[in-house]
Amino acid sequence: MMYTIIPIKKNSLSDAVAEKLQQLITTGKFKVGDKLPSEPELMEYFCVGRSTIREAIRILSYSGILKVQQGIGTFVALQNGTSIPWYHRLQSAHGEEINEVRQLLELKIAEKAAIHRTSRQIICMRKHLRERYKAAIANDILKCIDADIAFHMAIADACNNEILCDLYKTIAARLKTFFQEIFDDTEQFLCKQELHEQLLQSIINKDVQIARECSAKITHLEKIM
Repeated sequence: MMYTIIPIKKNSLSDAVAEKLQQLITTGKFKVGDKLPSEPELMEYFCVGRSTIREAIRILSYSGILKVQQGIGTFVALQNGTSIPWYHRLQSAHGEEINEVRQLLELKIAEKAAIHRTSRQIICMRKHLRERYKAAIANDILKCIDADIAFHMAIADACNNEILCDLYKTIAARLKTFFQEIFDDTEQFLCKQELHEQLLQSIINKDVQIARECSAKITHLEKIM
């Protein structure tokens, strides 16, 4: 399949690609039920990288315009529609706003993870928590933030609720960026390591109450003033 190359300006690439792709759908280039071209084809079409294409698809999938089927492809779900306002609001949200939403999500996610977690998911949580501690000891702030976010996303994966999980992953992506802006060292991450260990153990023990309490303490201590 051949396309006329449409170069994208280098500002807000994922939003620009999402807008252009949505225009193609709205004008009927891609119809409801159509499978989108592969990632390499879209990368060539828009002259952008893989991560930009994936983020653009994420934007349109959250708005219901696209539907991603793992291992099969991405399909057009709606012919007309607009990207949902909360996603764009998230991009300009302040750290305190993001953290407040995160507090609410993590409490419910921790509870549900304590009920539904699997052995495989526990292994994943342990792995990320070990990486978090190693990076904190080494004062490697970037790796520590990555491991911290990965640990909490692993808990979200275990909550057995795809909507909650997707919401948390979106919040976590913005939270990660904010953490990189405000933390210069890993001191606060080291201080909270024991609480994270307790949270993991409560999930392993399927102790919903303790999981909730640990999560509340973690988010309270990490509240951004």
